[in-house]
Amino acid sequence: MMHLMKNSCLGGLLAVLAILPTTGKADTGQEPVDYVNPFVGTTNYGTTNPGALCPQGMMSVVPFNVMGGGEGNRDKDKTWWSTPYEYKNTYFTGYAHGSLSGVGCPELGSLLLMPTAGPLEVDYLKYGSSYKDEKATPGYYSNRLVKYDILTEVTATPRTGRARFTFKAGQGNILLNLGEGLTNETGATVRFVNECEIEGTKLLGTFCYNPQAVFPIYFVMRLNKTPKSSGYWKQMRPMQVEAQWDSTAGTKKIYTNYRREISGDDVGVWFTYDTAEGEQVEVSMGISFVSIENARMNLDAEQEGKSFEDIRLAARKAWNDDLSRIQVEGGTDEQKHVFYTAFYHLLIHPNILNDVNGQYPAMESDQILTTKGNRYTVFSLWDTYRNVHQLMTLLFPDRQMDMVNTMLGMYREHGWLPKWELYGRETLTMEGDPSIPIIVDTWFKGLRDFDVNLAYEAMYKSATLPGADNLMRPDADDYYSLGYVPIRAKNDNSVSHALEYYIADYALSRFADALGKKDDAKLFYKRSLGYKNYYCPEFGTFRPKLPDGTFYSPFDPMQGANFEENPGFHEGNAWNYTFYVPHDVKGLARLMGGRKAFVNKLQSVFDNGRYDPANEPDIAYPYLFSYFPGEEWRTQELVPRLVNAHFKNAPNGIPGNDDTGTMSAWAIFSMIGFYPDCPGVPEYTLTTPMFDKVTIKLDPRYYKESELVITAHKPAGGSAASYIGEVKLGDKKHRGFRITHDELIHAHTLDFYLTNDK
Repeated sequence: MMHLMKNSCLGGLLAVLAILPTTGKADTGQEPVDYVNPFVGTTNYGTTNPGALCPQGMMSVVPFNVMGGGEGNRDKDKTWWSTPYEYKNTYFTGYAHGSLSGVGCPELGSLLLMPTAGPLEVDYLKYGSSYKDEKATPGYYSNRLVKYDILTEVTATPRTGRARFTFKAGQGNILLNLGEGLTNETGATVRFVNECEIEGTKLLGTFCYNPQAVFPIYFVMRLNKTPKSSGYWKQMRPMQVEAQWDSTAGTKKIYTNYRREISGDDVGVWFTYDTAEGEQVEVSMGISFVSIENARMNLDAEQEGKSFEDIRLAARKAWNDDLSRIQVEGGTDEQKHVFYTAFYHLLIHPNILNDVNGQYPAMESDQILTTKGNRYTVFSLWDTYRNVHQLMTLLFPDRQMDMVNTMLGMYREHGWLPKWELYGRETLTMEGDPSIPIIVDTWFKGLRDFDVNLAYEAMYKSATLPGADNLMRPDADDYYSLGYVPIRAKNDNSVSHALEYYIADYALSRFADALGKKDDAKLFYKRSLGYKNYYCPEFGTFRPKLPDGTFYSPFDPMQGANFEENPGFHEGNAWNYTFYVPHDVKGLARLMGGRKAFVNKLQSVFDNGRYDPANEPDIAYPYLFSYFPGEEWRTQELVPRLVNAHFKNAPNGIPGNDDTGTMSAWAIFSMIGFYPDCPGVPEYTLTTPMFDKVTIKLDPRYYKESELVITAHKPAGGSAASYIGEVKLGDKKHRGFRITHDELIHAHTLDFYLTNDK
């Protein structure tokens, strides 16, 4: 039964009692969206969350349960934490508006919206509640707060959120906490526009220890019913003598009559209602990174005249449309859940930054500019250059083009391509020059609707400027003169830096050659082979080197596991990095003593537990066997085994941080039968598909064929064969186990004939 609204402040908002019949584990269904389980990756440091959002949307509405709650909870204020939600936590303190998924440092996750019941309480340590009956599906999340018996539901549009709270009879409260969140920044301002609308801004930033990478989020919030009373709260500073004249010193002061704007490090807004049994109040939130006016514009444009159910169904359709780019048949129910959930995670970041009018904050600037396409943000490129953008190029070439043009726009505005950009600020997180292989890969795959000369100018700049002037390569002087980056401090990640530069320079050499810049091509190619400096025959691994050319000592190739500090290497040990020369695998093999020695050593990584499925530098290791004829069976055997071992339809179903979709992209590629193991090179290594049939819809604006159909033909009897006996591309037999992008998209059909024989 529809509950009638009274004293409506927002026309067109309807309160609907329908509750989505979903569970914490995604139910089997016929549509791809029904296989998505948003709870996957929400524990085991997967850093995903089950909140409501649209594909690559600016807005996400995420349950916040990582502050307070006592024993057993992961608390953001007591330990390293980078996500607003942990599956095993039990203490809910509201919904965050605008959050990150699959990142390693805390940021955003603010504007915390919380319903309560009974006397007004504004201290989250007291108003928080345990919850039950969690439900989630793409574009929707709900739970029931045990303390108050309030049903909470949220959904989202690309730039706005909608919450629906179903109260019991009595006093109901709605709180907006502007003092807390995941961000390390502080400070917010808010003001009442009218009885049902507030507006304001909050400062965010300092991602991954960069204190200057800050930015504001602007918001407009509306309630669909007029409250009985409302006001602000603010944490007052402790006082000494002054406390004699102020009884609120050191407390959260509640303002009941003041209506002009209020500012502070810890402020909030409260609304109180007298609610009937089952009465619903809806709250709409629009955000912008440009202005309050644009936040209101986003809210009006995307929510006017739409009910909660309208928004939820539109979000579900948007997700299903995107997920339907790949249709899978066969495989187990578990595998379908793993696959489509990974696909879901792939499409969270990068996300749009521009408002509905096209405006966005310029890179490292106070300027507000306007884009013709979509402007993107959250470029975790050290992660995503390896597979995310390759997958976007194949499935969503229009978005990939917008992303490349976004990168070039950042260069125009800031003078540098991005490394790890976040909402218009360069955080300089991780190392390398990752924009180069992304743009080169995109160009070689035929997506060239961007300023190629500008792109080359930007790449050449970061590949040639001296270290003192080089934002991307601060240790470039050593790299240019020695051919490697020597260790000059105990934990300077020197080897990791250089290996990333080698890959970028190899991609740039290919790009230069294609553009007719032959001398540049020779220079960058020669540099890309500098990895040989690090090979230590004594250990059979890469090893840091000192400026005088001698190896660093003492050295343990196993040091560096579990984020242990490790001289020369970033977030890993020597084994995680030693085979990370994707552009010269056969050259590395010769360095190690030939094919047999290389294969045996690489196999030992898996046999001895040295493979880290959550560490980017080694995620392509299983595919390297296919560079050597007769050894391809190892790839075909390993990849499905690794997928089944590390990816599951469960909260711990991602092997560590998803890294803005990078782990998920690895799973997607691996399950459909090919993988881009060398960034910047438009080629794939083939492996055994995990589904009987995969249909990939191709964008006719970019690709000649409308679809690519991948079929796994099993031996008679339907046994689960692991090995590839023959490959047909179109109607022709394909030699070897590597395939170019051009061959792939023009084939129309890719047939694997499987066998039980190695």
